[in-house]
Amino acid sequence: MHLQWTSWLTLAVLCMYFWNVMVVGRLRVKLQVKAPAMDGPPEFLRAMRVQANTVEQMVFFLPALWLCAVWAGDMPAALLGLVWLMGRIMYALAYLQDAGKRSMGFLISVLAAVALVLGAMLGLSGVLK
Repeated sequence: MHLQWTSWLTLAVLCMYFWNVMVVGRLRVKLQVKAPAMDGPPEFLRAMRVQANTVEQMVFFLPALWLCAVWAGDMPAALLGLVWLMGRIMYALAYLQDAGKRSMGFLISVLAAVALVLGAMLGLSGVLK
């Protein structure tokens, strides 16, 4: 079984997360927020929430992605994963500017993650055969 599209998508997700980490690190230096401090100017707090929320979402997303890939197919899982990734990027860019603008990206990524779980369930149950 080759899951190359899901593998590439997973690497892209890890790159997006690394970008989140780098944004927080850059703001720590720029705004002089010394580790282990988790408090600072609103710009820093928004970046921290983007990073933390992304980790929280990845805990649900990654198993859902891989279960969907195994049981429903590599391409459907990778495409839904791409939607999730685009939603997370939208979320991050919006939240970094204004926390009130994050909803659309959040909604897109949550719906994509739920679709991955449903795809895994349908594939596992044999409905997709």
